[in-house]
Amino acid sequence: MSRKGENIYKRKDGRWEGRYIKARNEHGKIIYGYIYGKKYSCVKKRLAELKVQYSFTHNNLSLYKGSVEDWLNHWLNVVMKKRIKQSTYISYRLRIDKYIIPALGNRALAQLKSREIEEFVNYLIQLELSSSTIHSIVTVLKSALGRAYIENCILVNPCKNLSLSSTSTNEISALSLADQEKIEAIALREKGCSAVILALYTGLRIGEISGLKWDDIDFEKNIIHIRRTLYRIPSVTNKKKTEVILAEPKTKSSKRLIPLADNLKSYLLNKKKERTSEYVISCKDSYAEPRVISYRFRKTIEEAGIKTIHFHVLRHTFATRCVERGIDIATLSKLLGHASIKLTLDTYTDSLWENRRAAVSILDKQLQELL
Repeated sequence: MSRKGENIYKRKDGRWEGRYIKARNEHGKIIYGYIYGKKYSCVKKRLAELKVQYSFTHNNLSLYKGSVEDWLNHWLNVVMKKRIKQSTYISYRLRIDKYIIPALGNRALAQLKSREIEEFVNYLIQLELSSSTIHSIVTVLKSALGRAYIENCILVNPCKNLSLSSTSTNEISALSLADQEKIEAIALREKGCSAVILALYTGLRIGEISGLKWDDIDFEKNIIHIRRTLYRIPSVTNKKKTEVILAEPKTKSSKRLIPLADNLKSYLLNKKKERTSEYVISCKDSYAEPRVISYRFRKTIEEAGIKTIHFHVLRHTFATRCVERGIDIATLSKLLGHASIKLTLDTYTDSLWENRRAAVSILDKQLQELL
């Protein structure tokens, strides 16, 4: 039985239950919230606080009347477009158009349920997408719905308690020393500057190599400035076509300085004398885009007689060689342009195993003296 006018009830299990108006849905129907406690006084106090809190929310709530598709387009084109790079915008657009809208686009945003989000994730799993791809799609959806919740367009965020299995880290492959020597021997015979040599001795990403200009290399101060990266992305106007863009590196950590070592400096200076373009790696007197570099690399590994690998393996090889020679992880992280040391640790944890083994062996010698 309730205390008069307070909406506090004594339950059969002995607890007190307080009920308050949490909000109203798009049809004006009241949505109640409930709290429970062993003591009447505690429930009464907490209920009074919630009534004040939700009376403010209720008075300012304006539920979104459009569909999930409507909101996603508003979020991407109005809220996000000026905050993100063009390449990021395109990747978000593709995830939204290819996966989210076909599955959830017709739903009314204000009525979207957690169960439907979970079903969507299961749908993505059934498509046999990689774990990282699923995470990237769900991240876009969570960000958009999080914004809707902040702006009081939805009563609850259906993604709030959504949990995904952690992304599986693919085993990092690096060239063996023997295979590296085979590839280097072929790369050094190239007429122009070799993207292979740059990747193996600087750890640059393929897009950063494509965008590298001779003016970015300070031969007096021995510094390589990473100022831009080159992307090939789907066209905004024609989804069947792609376009090349030159842009600043995606993150602040990617825009970095790399020391220029003596032997690499000599190699680059010799190649600079024969340059036909402002770009270090050129094609038809202009830049060589990533797919041109990848094509040339396939020819190199075919000639070397080693298994087919992706150009990115050269970056992993650079990092692995650094680890093998005892370069500390903080320095390596800066060289690679990683956003955090944790990312470097997570990526090259197996490569660091021998360093850890050596570290405990050094300390173990102290124990030997005591035994």
